[in-house]
Amino acid sequence: MSRTLALAEQLISRPSVTPEDAGCLELIANRLQALGFVCERMDSGPDNFRVSNLWAIKRSAHAKAKTLVFAGHTDVVPTGPLNQWSSDPFTPTHRDAKLFGRGASDMKTSLAAMVVAVEDFLAAHPEPALSVAFLLTSDEEGPALDGTIKVCEALKARGERLDYCIVGEPTSVERTGDMIKNGRRGTMSGKLIVKGIQGHIAYPQLARNPIHQLAPALAELAAIQWDAGNAFFPPTSWQVSNIHAGTGASNVIPGECVVDFNFRFCTESTPEQLQQRVIDVLHQHGLEFDLKWTVGGLPFLTTPGDLVHAVQAAILEVTGLSTELSTSGGTSDGRFIAQICPQVIELGPPNATIHKIDEFVALADIAPLQGIYLQTLINLVSIN
Repeated sequence: MSRTLALAEQLISRPSVTPEDAGCLELIANRLQALGFVCERMDSGPDNFRVSNLWAIKRSAHAKAKTLVFAGHTDVVPTGPLNQWSSDPFTPTHRDAKLFGRGASDMKTSLAAMVVAVEDFLAAHPEPALSVAFLLTSDEEGPALDGTIKVCEALKARGERLDYCIVGEPTSVERTGDMIKNGRRGTMSGKLIVKGIQGHIAYPQLARNPIHQLAPALAELAAIQWDAGNAFFPPTSWQVSNIHAGTGASNVIPGECVVDFNFRFCTESTPEQLQQRVIDVLHQHGLEFDLKWTVGGLPFLTTPGDLVHAVQAAILEVTGLSTELSTSGGTSDGRFIAQICPQVIELGPPNATIHKIDEFVALADIAPLQGIYLQTLINLVSIN
């Protein structure tokens, strides 16, 4: 059994459902401390939702050395019905040349590969001209209010310089390394309450139906092209996720209509621009409304440069693949790290089974992942 596989199994065996860490960070910190890393716990959050965070760094003795951060999360999503799993989700199990368990793909195998890659790198390069750090949390799958964002705020306040970051999210499609994320769209949600006047459905002249009032505005919003996207991002999208109105009775005109919607937006639009366009449409249709916004994360983009080139070269050398750059998919903690680090990419194993029953990672994908992380470290030292 490889060291990466062994560590991945140790991590999977710990039931670290958000916000629980279940000792994963302690296990990793012990490995890093043995390499000379200074490890700092930066836990945050209320007692009933305490989040575990780890910042660990091994600083280079070279004055002008840059810093590469490996980032990720130890928490996993709930298992779902246990009777639907073919084996216990927190008992690492091998079947058909695959490692099964919750977190196998998202993202405990990545964490294991990162740690072992750094162990091998430092064994071969004891005094590299590169500082190496880890930023890990147990609150990526949850609200993400007390995890990576809190560590980034603390690092920014200290003036900590970060140059490169690799987030271990599962980004590949068929084989490890066939796709990396060099950016992500931003996410912004809105809760719209359109106010009407409740009344008997037989006397509409004595009421004001907010659903009827809203419908033309909703149609207009659904038809808007918010922007055209760019070479790295598709156009910004706007989608309604929920509409609710009424008392449950069929003979009552509702007094209000509640609409939940979400933007996934690219770097061509700002939250402020999108908010104003929505508000303008609502006013144009004469609606009486309340609207609350939640910006879940800003978009980020790492254009091809030192980090992208180092990762692309590593993937080609280890796997023979010419990787695809992509900004598709949902959000990640990269959105927080990008606020303090100019070059952020995401790289991990195939993501076909993440959050699913019988989540797994193919055994054949594990060694290449560790090899890519290791070769990226080597490439960055040669660049700098």
